Amino acid sequence: MSGATVRVVEHWVRWRELLWALPWLLFQAFPVVDLVETPRPMWVRVVAGAGLLAFTAIYLGVFRRSFGRCGPVYGRLAVVAVLGCALAVWLGPSWAGLLIYVSAAVAVGLPTRWIAPAVVGSAAVCAAVVAAHGQLGDLFILPVSCLLTALALQGTRHLVSVNTQLTEARDELARNAVAEERLRFARDLHDLLGHSLSLIALKSELAGRLAERDPVRAREEMADVEATARRALAEVRDAVSGYRQVSCAQALAEARSALSAAGIALKAPSAVPPLPGSVDAVLGWVVREATTNVLRHSGAHAVTVELGLPDDGAASPVIELTVTDDGRGPTGGTGSGLAGLTERVRALGGSVECGAAPGRGFRLRAVVPLPAPARSPVAAS
Repeated sequence: MSGATVRVVEHWVRWRELLWALPWLLFQAFPVVDLVETPRPMWVRVVAGAGLLAFTAIYLGVFRRSFGRCGPVYGRLAVVAVLGCALAVWLGPSWAGLLIYVSAAVAVGLPTRWIAPAVVGSAAVCAAVVAAHGQLGDLFILPVSCLLTALALQGTRHLVSVNTQLTEARDELARNAVAEERLRFARDLHDLLGHSLSLIALKSELAGRLAERDPVRAREEMADVEATARRALAEVRDAVSGYRQVSCAQALAEARSALSAAGIALKAPSAVPPLPGSVDAVLGWVVREATTNVLRHSGAHAVTVELGLPDDGAASPVIELTVTDDGRGPTGGTGSGLAGLTERVRALGGSVECGAAPGRGFRLRAVVPLPAPARSPVAAS
C-alpha cells in the first residue's frame, strides 16, 4: 500500500466518527429559522449566530475525539454545556433543542458513572426553558428526546467499544499465531538439524580415521554422510512446507545407524505398533532427541529403548516410550531440544520426565495418551 493511500485511510478513520453526529445537525434548523424570522436587534443575532457556530464546531469536536479515542474531552464538554444552556435560556424554546445535543455529547464523552446525572440535568434545563414560556404541553418531546438520545448514543458507544476490543483481540490472536508458528519452525529446525548434523560430524570423523587403514569402510561412511545430508535437506524443505512427519519406526532406524557408527550398542523394539499420526510423530521426536543427546553429551556405551503398549480394554490408554543410556548422566540444565520436546508432548496431553537413570546414566521417558489401543506392528527397519 502506497504512502498516499495510507494517509487517505488514516484521514478517513480519523474523521469517520463525525458521521455519528452529522445526522443530528438537522435539528438545528429550528434555532436557525428562529434566528432569521424572529425580530431581534442585530447585535443579538450576531452574538446568537456566533454562539451557535461555536456550539456546533465544539460539539462535532467532542464526537470526533470521543470515538477517535483521543483522550478526555471534559473541557469541550463544559463549553458545549455552557453554550447550550445559555443560548436556550436566553433565546427561548426554539433553542431548547440544543440541550439534546448537550445530552448526546455527554453520552459519548463522559465516564459511564457521570452520564445519567448530566443527562437528567440537561433534560431538566430543557423542560424548564419550555415550561417558562408556557409551551411544555406542545414541546414536551424535547426533554424526552434528551433522555432517549443519550440512551441511544450510550448504546452506540458501548457497541463501538466492544467492536474495538474485538478488533484488538483479533489482532493479538494473529500476532500470537505468527509468534507460535515462528517458535514451531525454530523448534523443528533445531530438532532436525541437531540430529542430522551430529550424525554427519560423527561419520565424517570416523571416515577420517578410517581413510588410510580401511578406505572401503571410509567410503561407506562418507556415502552415509552424503545420504544423511540429502535427507536433512529434504526434511528441512518439508519443515518449511509444514508437511513433515517423523515416524517412531523411522526414528529408531536412524538411531540404530547413528549409534552403531559411534560404537554404541542399541537395544530397541524390532517393531512399532501403528499409531495415530500425531502420536507417532511425537514419539519419533522423542527418539531423535534422545539419540542426539547420547551422541553429543553422554559418553555412553549402550542405549535401551523401551516401548510400553496400553493394556487391552484400558479406559484411558497411553503409550510409554523410555530411552535409557549408561553414560555420565544429567549434565545440568535443560536444553532447548528437551524444552521443545516437552512442548510437543504436552500439546497431546502427555508428559515428559528426564533425569538420572537407576544406577548410572540418563533416562528420558514420554507418556502420551492414545485414542485407541494399537494393533499390528510395523517393523523399525
